[in-house]
Formats: sequence, C-alpha cells, structure tokens
Amino acid sequence: MEKSGTTIVGIKGKDFVVLAADKQSTEGFIKYNLREKKIYPIENYMGIATSGLVGDAQALVRFLESRVRFMELELGEKPSPRAVTSYLALILNSSKLIPYFVGLIVGGYKEEPYLASLDVAGGLDEQDYTAQGSGMIFALPILDEGYKKDMKERDAVRLAVRAVEAARRRDVFSGGHEPGIDVLLIDAEGARFVEEKEVARLKR
Repeated sequence: MEKSGTTIVGIKGKDFVVLAADKQSTEGFIKYNLREKKIYPIENYMGIATSGLVGDAQALVRFLESRVRFMELELGEKPSPRAVTSYLALILNSSKLIPYFVGLIVGGYKEEPYLASLDVAGGLDEQDYTAQGSGMIFALPILDEGYKKDMKERDAVRLAVRAVEAARRRDVFSGGHEPGIDVLLIDAEGARFVEEKEVARLKR
C-alpha cells in the first residue's frame, strides 16, 4: 500500500504551526482507504505530516517517538524541533541503499515555531510554508497567494484547508470529494487536531 498520491501542507506563523493532509491512500490507481492517518503528533509539541509508503512512514514515526523520549531523558528536557528534524534527516540520508520512500513535513513549537520539509534522501529545508505529495502543484499556488507572516491561527488553518482542498479537487490521488482533511495545530499550548466540523466549515 502506498501514499504517493498525497497532499500534505505546512504553515508557520508567528507563534504557531499548522499541518494539514488529505485522508486518502491508494494502491496503484485504486482508492485503498479513505480515512488514512497522515499526520502524527509527537510528544504533544511536534507533528509529522507524511507522504510516500505507509509502512515506511509508520516505521519512521514509531522510531522517532521512542528516540524523542530517549533524547528527553538524556537532556532533561524536550529536544528542540530543529534538533529532532536534523536527526531525522541523518536517518533518511544514511538509509539511501535501502531508503525510506517518504516525504515529510515536520512542525513543532518550543519557545518558537519551527517548520521544515524533508525528502527521501534527507534533504532538509526550513520554510515558512510548504507542501509535498502528488497534489503539491495545486496546493503551492494557494499558499503562495495567501500566506502572510503575521497571519492569525484561524487564517492559517483556513489557508491550509484551502490548499489541501484545491489539490483534492484536481488530483485524483489526493481524494476527490469523499475523504476529509486532517489539520494539526501546534502552539505554546501543545499539539491538537482541529475538529472535523470546523474543518468542513472552512472548506466552504
């Protein structure tokens, strides 16, 4: 089963990060699951949005969850999102012979917001906003037009939903009309999913 047909989006604001993703997974050209989980909270202050192979993404998330807990024990505090992302980039880069077929967007908040995208070879790019997956060509123009550095949380959530929805309507692998959109909001209060009813309202 694969998730190469995916749209994931990340937006960084002044004091928050938003991650959004469609919920469809595919096997070849067949819709396999319309409720696929593609965003994973990490220790209530970070999140990872995943594209690529389901098994590879889940294995990386499980490994990273245990590694972050171990780093916290070593440091006596939660590691910074930048440190965790750099470690993840090293894992991806060192696995080129048998690679993890994934594209990732990592967001977190510890003292300040952090957002970065990673490719299959561990290439790391820190950005204010980004998108990955087969629908990124439809999502990025929405982000380019709508992003502002001084955006409020609600406006950033709305923009992320609009970007994923644009991809869902144009990229058959990202969902069409059936599956919904997951949105994870991360700020000083922690990481939490936006309620489905609110996401549905913002799509209109």
